[in-house]
Amino acid sequence: MKIILLENVEKVGRKGDILEVSPGFARNYLIPRKLAMEVTPGNLKTVEMQQKALKKKLEKERLTYQELIKQLNQVTLTFVRRSSEKDVIFGSVSAADIQEELARQGFEIDRKKIVLEEPIKRLGTFSVPVKVYHEDRAEIKVVVVKEEAPAPDSQTEPTA
Repeated sequence: MKIILLENVEKVGRKGDILEVSPGFARNYLIPRKLAMEVTPGNLKTVEMQQKALKKKLEKERLTYQELIKQLNQVTLTFVRRSSEKDVIFGSVSAADIQEELARQGFEIDRKKIVLEEPIKRLGTFSVPVKVYHEDRAEIKVVVVKEEAPAPDSQTEPTA
């Protein structure tokens, strides 16, 4: 069944795409949720006009997000964590930790946009992608360093 997407649907397509999908998926999921409509000549003309307006709007948005991407590409976040002798940290650095640190630096990024397959559990330098705008991504540098153990006191217990 041919449909026109009315909204961006993850792993299916973007708004305005004309796709061939199974009839069940279209009738039971996409159309009832107003995510798509069936392809007809009238619907095609309507969507073409909407796409032209949308294309102009998206181009303006993309330009504004390009500046944010440039700023994020220059960001380096440093996390100090206790670790074992094998450079495995106790605990981890998660997307929530990264979001919190970005917020401290003035970047309001949704935690779900931080693409971290699994939390960081080792010392080192990591490149973490951040979804900024559709397929445009920024790369944040995350550095996890070892927490220095407090120096043992040079004084010993006094003897009486």
